[in-house]
Amino acid sequence: MKLANKVAVVTGGARGIGRGIAERFNAEGCRVMIGDIDADGATATAKAIGEGCAALTTDVSTQAGAQSLVDAAVERFGRLDICVNNAAIVRLGLLLDLSEADFDAVMAVNIKGAFLTGQAAARQMVAQGGGGAIINLSSVNAIVAIPNQTAYTVSKGAIHQLTRSMAVQLARHGIRANAIGPGLIDTELNQDVWSDDPDGYGRLMARTPLGRAGEPGEIAAVAAFLASDDASYVTGETIYADGGRLALNLTLGPEERGS
Repeated sequence: MKLANKVAVVTGGARGIGRGIAERFNAEGCRVMIGDIDADGATATAKAIGEGCAALTTDVSTQAGAQSLVDAAVERFGRLDICVNNAAIVRLGLLLDLSEADFDAVMAVNIKGAFLTGQAAARQMVAQGGGGAIINLSSVNAIVAIPNQTAYTVSKGAIHQLTRSMAVQLARHGIRANAIGPGLIDTELNQDVWSDDPDGYGRLMARTPLGRAGEPGEIAAVAAFLASDDASYVTGETIYADGGRLALNLTLGPEERGS
């Protein structure tokens, strides 16, 4: 098992990609502390994963909330080796219409939360010695923009530079920092969106050469690699797991999609 005897925190681990990462890490022998603002969801996920997984209700957009997650992992499992900053929210709005409150809310969770949790985790890793790994969840929207997701795309662009900054500063402590940029992933949230906008789903598939949405487990597999010794010489990088979406310049027609 790639992550045997390791301890990780996973923010936003109650569902979706975060849950997939927690499940994969646990299957690889890692003990996992899930942090999520959804108390019932986090508790249910930890219970479903079983032994070696626990949950804490916390708000990582605050320093106290981020620190409490790290402290809980250390108290429960004795140390901390891996930090996954997955928690994120979306507030829809065009540039000319987006409210200050919605912009601030997205930044507080998506980028400030990653900074605060990563900072608290890195301090713990430095104090205990032995290095570690930080994995930030970015998005293809760090590169391409969706008009009505102004704040979200800005926050994911910031994750790119936060990851690089972490990598160059923490390398001397043996701590690696990388990011994952998912494309369209089949999560509960996206399923709700697709049910209301089947045409939108079709347009996204026309921009995805593999012709399907990704699964949370496929992102979790990338996270497991980045957290493991297999990635011992990888730091400051963002891996885009997007079905080829960023590589495509034009929309695929029916013949090219094989439909």
